[in-house]
Amino acid sequence: MRHMLILGGGTAGTIMANKLASALDERDWRITVVDGTEEHYYQPGFLFVPFGIYRMREIVKPRRQYLPGRIQFILSGIDRIDAEKKTVTLASGEPLRYDCLIVATGADIHPEQTEGMLDEEWGRSKFDFYTPKGADRLAQFLKGWQGGKLVLSITEMPIKCPVAPLEFLFLADAYFTERGMRDKVDLHLVTPLSGAFTKPTASRALGEFLERKGITVTPEFDLGRVDSKEKKLVGWDETEVSYDLLVSIPTNMGDACIARSGMGNELNFIPTDKGTLKADGLEDVFVLGDASNLPSSKAGSVAHFQSEVLFQNILEHIEGRPACAHFDGHANCFIESGFGKGLLIDFNYETEPLPGEFPLPGIGPFKLLEESAINHYGKMMFRWVYWNLLLRGMELPIEAEMSMAGKRVRS
Repeated sequence: MRHMLILGGGTAGTIMANKLASALDERDWRITVVDGTEEHYYQPGFLFVPFGIYRMREIVKPRRQYLPGRIQFILSGIDRIDAEKKTVTLASGEPLRYDCLIVATGADIHPEQTEGMLDEEWGRSKFDFYTPKGADRLAQFLKGWQGGKLVLSITEMPIKCPVAPLEFLFLADAYFTERGMRDKVDLHLVTPLSGAFTKPTASRALGEFLERKGITVTPEFDLGRVDSKEKKLVGWDETEVSYDLLVSIPTNMGDACIARSGMGNELNFIPTDKGTLKADGLEDVFVLGDASNLPSSKAGSVAHFQSEVLFQNILEHIEGRPACAHFDGHANCFIESGFGKGLLIDFNYETEPLPGEFPLPGIGPFKLLEESAINHYGKMMFRWVYWNLLLRGMELPIEAEMSMAGKRVRS
């Protein structure tokens, strides 16, 4: 019997486990998922917790609930991967042999990578919202905050869900407005990017939104250290930005087991073929979701579209045929803009976000790069889609390959 081993039981790993469980004969293939925690979080929900829109118990479920009975789930950390011997060593020292390996170990924040970030003020005047604990602590803090200068700082790219920092600021604008204290809060975005987003058209459109909402942007800021005593960010060029409340998007890195295995770059992301999703130079190893070094967004929609491609390529691979499917970098993201409205962007490696209608030309119902109530409902409805359809590997109406239907190309 051959062994399909999946490292990571998050969005990417769970989708693939479900797809493969329905396609591979259990008389021929054993499927194992390894993850270090029992809880599966709906990570897009972290954004809403600080503003009281979601409570933490609404965005967490047991991981095993979404893995079919035929799948073996091992609760364990991972020590290292030996691609030559086709073995994964668990934290306990137990070895697991595999015939095909899918690495979906994701990415996590590492505030300790920035001087002065992780000290006694972490969780007092400095927070994150990319973790359950961080989002919950920030929610408690904001309830009693009387105002001041709120700085959202992106330490460096890439990060999970690149639009989340903007969404946080849009929601903060609405939150403080509804509390009658927006005039007491100075909102700032400090980013290493040249503008609000990674793609020029979207960056201009989202930058205009920030300006209309009275949110200041400090671009091209390379954070060197944080001075907690003086409450200021200090760039590598000694440029300074002061704050009263810092909401940080710390350095995002892949799992430490990637470094121990000698497989990753300086941020522990695995070099991966951007079309086939095969790990560069490694036999029988594929990479899915945030664990790769691909120039696509680290987001749930990308993991979904990648899984459609990788599913086809895995089936070809185990039959000894070359990859037939290619990932085009497709990403599709609702952007919550506050006050019951949202935007939507749809793009890939080659095509940046464009205005138009999605998914049907002239009909929509969703608007691209345009604020609407239906986009907000799409964002909020996705939590149900995530738990009930996406994680279970079911077919969704959005194709893995990006379509130009409904998009308007600006001259």
